[in-house]
Amino acid sequence: MDYRRAFRSAAVSFADLIARVPADRWDSPGLGEWTLRDLAGHAASSGLRQVPGVLGNPDDEVERTSAEDYWLLARTVEPEALAAATDASTADARETGVALGDDPAAVVGDLVGLATQALGKVEDDDVVGHLGRRHAVRDWLPTRTFELVVHGLDVAAAAGIEMFLGPEVFGEVAVQAARVAAATGDGAVVCGR
Repeated sequence: MDYRRAFRSAAVSFADLIARVPADRWDSPGLGEWTLRDLAGHAASSGLRQVPGVLGNPDDEVERTSAEDYWLLARTVEPEALAAATDASTADARETGVALGDDPAAVVGDLVGLATQALGKVEDDDVVGHLGRRHAVRDWLPTRTFELVVHGLDVAAAAGIEMFLGPEVFGEVAVQAARVAAATGDGAVVCGR
């Protein structure tokens, strides 16, 4: 499955998931200190809301050359910078969760539309900036698919429902996770050792 189709498929699956969250569960526990609404806000923001802005922010030279390179960035920044980014992510999750309002499914559906429209306006080799780093679209967008799938599964678990994803999307995300594990020295864990 190509990375564009994987992203679109994950986005549609996430929208379907949000539409099925029981109305009385939104303020229940989500993940760690986050409520289910905060968790859904994080997934919606990192996986969808940020996409048009990043794809509309062209840059001129690739600095990160793979999806796993993006995730490895967290291991190369100063601890203070990582803590600040984590705090900002929590604030954004809560703000986006509130912005989901009384009809989260409609808001997420709109975000899916905006993200996929933005994706249709860029080429695979276009360079975009995100978090102070530069990536080719083909290397950055799979990190958004990862966010939608991993945090979508977190939302599903917290809501007590299932997220429906095709095997191709799971495969894309599993390959990305395995490559990150290998790059960080945890490849043997993925291989069952």
